[in-house]
Amino acid sequence: MKFMKIGTKPDTFYTEEATRTVISDIPSDLTIRINNVCFLLHKVPLVPKCGLLQRLCSDSDDSEIVTIDLHDVPGGEDAFELCAKFCYGITINLSAHNFVPAFCAAKFLRMTESIEKGNFVLKLEAFFNSCILEGWKDPIITLQTTIKLPEWSENLGIIRRCIDSIVEKILTPTAKVSWSYTYTRPGYNKKQHQSVPRDWWTEDISDLDIDLFRCIITVVRSTYIPPPQLIGEALHVYACCWLPDTTKSRPPHSSGSRTEESKEKSRRIIESIVSMIPADRGSVSIGFLLKLLSIASYLGASPVTKTELIRKAGLQFEEATLNDILFPSQLPTDQHYYDIDLVAAVLDSFLAICRRQSPAPAENGHLLRSIRKTGKLIDSYIQVVARDVNMPISKLVSLAEALPDVAREDHDGLYKSINIYLKEHPDVSKAEKKRLCRMLDCQKLSPEVRAHAVKNERLPLRTVVQVLFFEQESGSRATTHKPELTTRVSQAPPEAEAEAKQECNNKLQHEGIRSRVPETSERDMQKRLEAKMVRGESEKGKEKGGEANSGSKVMDPKQVFQRRSSR
Repeated sequence: MKFMKIGTKPDTFYTEEATRTVISDIPSDLTIRINNVCFLLHKVPLVPKCGLLQRLCSDSDDSEIVTIDLHDVPGGEDAFELCAKFCYGITINLSAHNFVPAFCAAKFLRMTESIEKGNFVLKLEAFFNSCILEGWKDPIITLQTTIKLPEWSENLGIIRRCIDSIVEKILTPTAKVSWSYTYTRPGYNKKQHQSVPRDWWTEDISDLDIDLFRCIITVVRSTYIPPPQLIGEALHVYACCWLPDTTKSRPPHSSGSRTEESKEKSRRIIESIVSMIPADRGSVSIGFLLKLLSIASYLGASPVTKTELIRKAGLQFEEATLNDILFPSQLPTDQHYYDIDLVAAVLDSFLAICRRQSPAPAENGHLLRSIRKTGKLIDSYIQVVARDVNMPISKLVSLAEALPDVAREDHDGLYKSINIYLKEHPDVSKAEKKRLCRMLDCQKLSPEVRAHAVKNERLPLRTVVQVLFFEQESGSRATTHKPELTTRVSQAPPEAEAEAKQECNNKLQHEGIRSRVPETSERDMQKRLEAKMVRGESEKGKEKGGEANSGSKVMDPKQVFQRRSSR
């Protein structure tokens, strides 16, 4: 940062309570009142250098003590003191931090060349042109100080000239960047990188107020066509600087006025950031979009902002990872930890986009791969949120059922999610268990998972019978499981067997496979099951006699059913 020293005399100003004066043998004959501060000064040397004071003191005698109210001086008492010290010849240090109030106050007091040669305005303009605008960080600091005097800064051209200077440097080829800049990306070491990164400017301009930041981004995009990813990176850096991180833990919900004022400022920031995201897909990452969505939910951003974020996230949802969607719920009324509703909203947007692209995704190879990739992501997500002891079963089922049938090549992941939920929620009712297990398509379970399901006593008996029925219908039983599968079917109550057969028949018809269940009478079905049981008993006898290769124990059929019934 550059400085300019003006004046040579030592500082003789001092403050006593609300009065500021200068040490002098000459009595004060000029009183200036600004807000609650009173300055006891002298007409000479102030009046000769200030055109405004000349006009206000024109009707008074030289010996008369004059009192003037200047409550509307830009920059207040501190800016006026800088101007007064200049008049006295006292040393002052100008920098990007105090230039704006000093320049606006000098303009207000009309300390121009027409009043006296070498006046304060001339020196301030020289410092602005030769020092501030020539640097990189100086115009950014100066621009940030204009937020306290926006109208004066706009009318005097300070804002426009600072923005032009900043944009000119942003557009400079990286090979010609020779000034100091801030770049603190994790893992980046300037000593190891001789070339300047193309986003070298993003961190420094993130110090600006959102309106000024928006102005710079707008001018950059209107001057030339930058890569969308570069604008996206600038927005990402700005969001990290100014917005709360709600993806790791729940921020505290307090009702204080300061907190509400801070949230209102953050709402304005996030809505501006979302409106600046380039329309190009991939300009920002899906992780950043989902992070913004979580923050918007916490801040209570406008529905328009959240809808736009959901739409943009839906366009890139296939690129998401599990960590991207594992963010906590921001609603204080939610007892569960994870924000499953936002994930469901983005998934709905993604699927709606897929339907618009192709009504029959199974016929579109690329689209089918995207949907199945997303299906695996959702199943992995459900397996995590299923461990939440406060997660309502209705939300879990709603999210799982939102995926179309083509999204899952198999139901092994879905079965794992159901098993985890039942394990973590042992008190779930029988009706809720049935609702949860109704999502399973036993035809899409692998032999290993079917074998596990048969032994899983957390599952409803109807689901077990359904698994066994499909096993028998497909003829895909593993040899080591034959005895147990047969005995469990033989001991199932008739109503459970009939319900399972109907459920299986519905699923077969849904898959477009002609089921043999409706075409078979109950008598024929009974005969078939009895025949299978006879074969099972025969095999069991062989195993006991040492004729079978497998050495596994088979539970007594009555014990299997009695154990399940007692539960």
